[in-house]
Amino acid sequence: MNATTTYPEFRFGRMQRLLRGPAVRGVSVDGADALFVTDPALVRRILLNDSKDYGKGELFQKARNLSRAGILAEDESVHRYYRRLAHPYLRSATVDDYAPVMREIAHGTVSSWRTGQTVDIQVEMCRTAGAVALRTLLHGLPPKRSAALTERLARLSWEMIRKPLYGKAAARAERRQAAGRLLRAREDFRGELAATLVEQMGSARPAAGYLSALLPDLRTDAAPALTLDQVCDEAVMMLAAGTVTTASVLSWALYVLSQEPLIEEKVLKDMAGDGGASAVHGGGHCPAGYTVRFLTEVLRLYPPVWITCRRTLTDVTLGENALPAGTHVLFSSYLLHRNPERYPDPYRFDPDRWLSLRPAAGDSSFIPFGVGAKGCIGESFAWKELDVVLGAVIQEWQLSLAPGSRIRKAPETTLHPRRLLMVPRPR
Repeated sequence: MNATTTYPEFRFGRMQRLLRGPAVRGVSVDGADALFVTDPALVRRILLNDSKDYGKGELFQKARNLSRAGILAEDESVHRYYRRLAHPYLRSATVDDYAPVMREIAHGTVSSWRTGQTVDIQVEMCRTAGAVALRTLLHGLPPKRSAALTERLARLSWEMIRKPLYGKAAARAERRQAAGRLLRAREDFRGELAATLVEQMGSARPAAGYLSALLPDLRTDAAPALTLDQVCDEAVMMLAAGTVTTASVLSWALYVLSQEPLIEEKVLKDMAGDGGASAVHGGGHCPAGYTVRFLTEVLRLYPPVWITCRRTLTDVTLGENALPAGTHVLFSSYLLHRNPERYPDPYRFDPDRWLSLRPAAGDSSFIPFGVGAKGCIGESFAWKELDVVLGAVIQEWQLSLAPGSRIRKAPETTLHPRRLLMVPRPR
């Protein structure tokens, strides 16, 4: 990168123009220079072919609550070790066993709503997704402890969702307030979680699940055991990441259904015929079920992780560009999913486009869960949860926007609807 070049400041509102420019072009993010990549073939090189040459970028890390231990360790061997440790708790066969708990939690949420009473959908989805994450990844806790953790995780997740991801344009006082709220919510949840894990270590009948499996882990051959602080970091990361992304996708799905009655009717009919998102499998997305196609289209237009940063670990060549070590490289699933060369009429919400489109493993034009060795380990979990929670909501309630609502996209830590207030009416 040429240090004397002044690059335009990156802005979400101007992102679409990047598709009309070069496949790789310079941008500035809060004063830091980076290269923005819009060619899916080059993104594939970053994520798959040359993935060993790229590490996590730091331009957006400030807004996230990320551990550097366990699955997010910088050391590749440690990352793989803890990924393997988590796999039995997140693979498809195990996830199917979580469905009854997911359904119970979802029905508990929707049964608390009242006809005509305005509901803050994103707050409710944070609470629901947080409860699902806790009761599946750390299940068997005493009810009072589980309820306390769920409430604190919901609060942390909502603060994470709406924390600005970047941007010096935001008012300084507003940034300080948001950072303060997030810090307090994180410390509150982490304190409750630490106390819970200490209890588990001394319990004759500890809880089960992935997070419990970390506590007695004393192996030293493949990776060092985690300290209690590192287990807390890993737990906060896993629980919050699984909550904020799912809550954002569910919020968009419910919004779309409120605007598209014909699509809503087809989803309801499909669910009544048991054609839900369980039809999804690891090698791609089966187009047979309408619910699968609907959720796939939601993920195309509203991917929760809408932008990603990588940093070159060594000198690399990307297309015709020679990048020195330390170069920040950006790409956006939001843009890749709206590329008209791949998706005709890209802004139209059309679940049936997936009857002919079959994104294969490694296809970087559709990456809502990432691809490759560092793709989202919880993809099967997410599909099952989206299917179960969506079904519980729409089979009981028809939702409409609260009067006067105007929904806009908020590209913050996740891509979410800004203030989604809805009014439930019984089916």
